Amino acid sequence: MISESLKSPVLVPSRQLLNAARRDGRAVAALNFYNAETLRAHINAANACDAAIILQTTESTIDYLGIDMAVSMAQAAAREMSKPAALHLDHGANFEIARRCIEAGYSSVMIDGSKLPFHENVELTGRVVELAHSAGVSVEGELGHVAQNADGGDITQFYTRPQDAVKFVAETGVDALAVAVGTAHGFYKGEVRLDFERLGEISKAVGETALVLHGGSGVPAELMQEAIRCGIRKINFGTELKNAFTLAVRKSLSETDEIDLRKTFAPAIRAVQDVSASKIRVCQLT
Repeated sequence: MISESLKSPVLVPSRQLLNAARRDGRAVAALNFYNAETLRAHINAANACDAAIILQTTESTIDYLGIDMAVSMAQAAAREMSKPAALHLDHGANFEIARRCIEAGYSSVMIDGSKLPFHENVELTGRVVELAHSAGVSVEGELGHVAQNADGGDITQFYTRPQDAVKFVAETGVDALAVAVGTAHGFYKGEVRLDFERLGEISKAVGETALVLHGGSGVPAELMQEAIRCGIRKINFGTELKNAFTLAVRKSLSETDEIDLRKTFAPAIRAVQDVSASKIRVCQLT
């Protein structure tokens, strides 16, 4: 006989976690995973912090693991956690990848139309919202554009405007909105500066819609926590997690001739767990 816990859904819509974060005045750490080892690290960190988290994959990770494997891994992870977890598609590039994730069992998807003209972004995001909400799945959109640090140049031209955010949320019905206020993806080459005044204006304008900060890796804790106080409810982390894993594996391989992968990867799991736990605590304002 199959237990009820195995038959019932174990991944929750991200809006459930984001609404709780809003009520408590904190944020949820959204942690990208790439393999079993990084996922194990996130499970350990979430349980050590007694925190709900959002597990994320990019389309590249879906291509690497396979979509059914990614969902099954996340479901198994959620069963081990003391607090709820969501599985989120990070930076979905088109309607098709969002549809695939919704049908495969993701509880949350991001559709990133930020490089499109405003009306096309609204149209694409609205289509995903209609499909996702019919399946009980949460949707994150992006307005403005969070660039890559490697791109260089003036990123202020891509910042989100409060008046656009109001219109975008009203016309799409998104559960969460990724905003551009000074962060970028990848390693930062200089001082990180966030436009808190703009962020506060956006938060006030969109009301209860959760705001998301992309490019959290490398942002000083005090800046992230000020962003939370200004209305951010989800912060994405990826680059530092990959870096911690890679450096730890490199060190393991350089110090021993061990070929047992379980031993080689153990320090990497601990390294990622430490980073994950630190990000969770930042989001909890502790």
